[in-house]
Amino acid sequence: MVLIVVVDRDGYKDTYDGEVGLIDSIYYATVTLTTTGYGDITPVTPTARLVNAFVVTPLRISFLVVLVGTTLEVLANEGRRIMRDSRWRKRMKDHTVVVGYGTKGRSAVQTLLSNGVKREEIVVIDPRAQAVGDAGNDQMAAFHGDATNRTVLRRAEVITAREVIVTTDRDDSAVLVTLAVRQLNPNAHIVVAVREEDNVPLLRQSGADAVVTSSEAVGRLLGLSAVSPNLGEVMEDLLTYGEGLEVAERPVLGREVGKSPSSVPDRVVSVVRDGKVYRYYDSNVSVLTAGDKLIVVRPSKETPWAERPGADDGEE
Repeated sequence: MVLIVVVDRDGYKDTYDGEVGLIDSIYYATVTLTTTGYGDITPVTPTARLVNAFVVTPLRISFLVVLVGTTLEVLANEGRRIMRDSRWRKRMKDHTVVVGYGTKGRSAVQTLLSNGVKREEIVVIDPRAQAVGDAGNDQMAAFHGDATNRTVLRRAEVITAREVIVTTDRDDSAVLVTLAVRQLNPNAHIVVAVREEDNVPLLRQSGADAVVTSSEAVGRLLGLSAVSPNLGEVMEDLLTYGEGLEVAERPVLGREVGKSPSSVPDRVVSVVRDGKVYRYYDSNVSVLTAGDKLIVVRPSKETPWAERPGADDGEE
């Protein structure tokens, strides 16, 4: 537009000094395309007027179409996003929030999925755009932001979450996230991964229900593998879901009530009674009662307990 006016500047008249230069051409192009049109610079020759009619006017219309179209597109996308968020928030309850979608976060999500948790019941929070994109590609709701920010936590509906898994890269961030989550949701079960053992008491005081020291756990596994490669292989097998052996929790069956943990066909490791975990040889759980839960070691491809014969006939 500026080039058109500069080339044909003799066909335009400026009411100020009668001449049209480069700056005048820029000014005329601006006020013309934006349909402002003060009228201080006007086309006076037939050529200039024809150019304005058949070239400038289509440019003006195109500018308005792009402007209005872009505005409508932004408003439509924002409206659709708000509607999707509203529908998502209405049905999101008792879900699991995973803070951090790195190696630990991905492994935690995979374990949840392998144990029957649905993808739509998992929400990911991560400050890295790439991680948020990966979570979206994995068909999970994901929010980009810092989980220490309560606004981000509220967007992820932490207030109604059943469980929160914190896998941040830094222990101080884990403490802040735990404090924020506990303040927003006093009833959520919070599991936190930390690097240093010294920070475990601080995390528990901040409201964490379970704290896993990742660096020490890896160190112990490395030590076991160095002392006894076979033992290290077995421990790795127990930690790997989907093949070999696995550690699982199941309820006590009706036919097992009144028996000792050692008499159960499965390899019982611990007994959970009234929310407290006892070792299988503890005298407090020498006799199993209804309502107990067993931590067992079993083959990973074993038939789920709910699908076993007799699971629905009152034996549990």
